[in-house]
Amino acid sequence: MRQHPPEGTAEILFIGNATLLIRYGELTLLTDPNFLHRGQFAHLGYGLVARRLTEPAVDVAELPHEDLDAVVLSHLHGDHFDRVARRGLDRGLPFVTTPHAARLLKGLYGFRHATGLRTWQSRTLRHGDSSVRVTSLPGRHAPGPLRVLLPPVMGSMLEFGDRSGEVRLVLYLSGDTLMYDGLREIAVRYPDIHLAVLHLGGTTLPGGLVVTMDAGQGADLLDLLRPRRALPVHHGDYTVFRSPLEDFLAEAGRRGHAARLVRCAPGERVTVGDRAPA
Repeated sequence: MRQHPPEGTAEILFIGNATLLIRYGELTLLTDPNFLHRGQFAHLGYGLVARRLTEPAVDVAELPHEDLDAVVLSHLHGDHFDRVARRGLDRGLPFVTTPHAARLLKGLYGFRHATGLRTWQSRTLRHGDSSVRVTSLPGRHAPGPLRVLLPPVMGSMLEFGDRSGEVRLVLYLSGDTLMYDGLREIAVRYPDIHLAVLHLGGTTLPGGLVVTMDAGQGADLLDLLRPRRALPVHHGDYTVFRSPLEDFLAEAGRRGHAARLVRCAPGERVTVGDRAPA
């Protein structure tokens, strides 16, 4: 059994795509569980599929299932929750997700403890003396009326602390959002984010529809939120990704964000603490 991270810090294992295993104190969270293997296809709806180009760093069977407290799921898309995860995760595991995804998780797949949050709603999870408040944040997966073609998506703010209610660490998960005015309220409500996890990739569907942030939009979000550190994910795993990580790193560096960026390859861990330099 692994030791708990030092007080006030989270240890993050990057598994691939947008899948993270986050440990804070006695709490362990899994995000956007995607365990398809190289060459397998993720289903994106309306007959659209994307082929995986990479292997997950950890197989679903290798997860610390006995330690998992919850899954934070940004939306119900095949590259964020797939058939391998569906078969391999315990049906009693809590999910915190959108109302749309919660209905399907419970009704179709039998995950009976799925909770759907509307934007700005929160749920608090506890394990021992550790706690995390998960708040659903604005997200927009496609522009204008084309939003009806894609499942609703949420960002998430994870505020870690203890039973006293003191917040020690603030982590932002962007989810598969585009940059739009609705994200500005996040900067107002959360002026000090320790780590922002940005879903990038410039995902492009047939006809040229871009439905996740590309390099420029990712840098725009850094301009807006100005987190202490930023971890780019969701950028090289599927055939629909058109904006490579290198483009984002270059653009973010050009705008003066190089010191914020965290490089973490699949299978590697990063530790983020409440005393990271601003």
